[in-house]
Amino acid sequence: MQEVAKLFAGIFLTIIPVIAMLKAGVNGPFGAVVSAVTAGGAGAAGAAGAAGMGAVPGNLQRTVVYFDFDSFELKPEGVAVVDAHARFLNTNKGRALVVEGHADERGGREYNLALGQKRAEAVRRRLAMQGVPDGQVEAVSFGEEKPAVAGADDAAHDKNRRAEIKYR
Repeated sequence: MQEVAKLFAGIFLTIIPVIAMLKAGVNGPFGAVVSAVTAGGAGAAGAAGAAGMGAVPGNLQRTVVYFDFDSFELKPEGVAVVDAHARFLNTNKGRALVVEGHADERGGREYNLALGQKRAEAVRRRLAMQGVPDGQVEAVSFGEEKPAVAGADDAAHDKNRRAEIKYR
């Protein structure tokens, strides 16, 4: 029994410093998963790590940028989200992402595809302005085809006018 207790204590004492390093921002292959688990939830980064897409730091859990009606101009809160991803990409040149542009159901299919593309391109341009090479970013549009929220009210429209940042 004492041997099992010693083994457990050794494992515990080894894991605690690793968790502390990861929470302090030291990046490793499992940083996002450990951060998400120690924070009490899977979150977007935990899901990405669990899906085999590679770890993304916990501070990049915000992966959606929202837009005003009929607009592809980044809002200040969107700029902050994109800039955080730019900093990560600039220090992790081997990582790449896809920006998926979306629109709400108002407007024709072709118009919404074009608007979604402009939203994705707005995010891609901001990343480029922050020094991220074009080869690390792909911009695509889904128009109104993949709503985040079902419904035809203002709340649903607000959530569907977006660009999603997805690491590959």
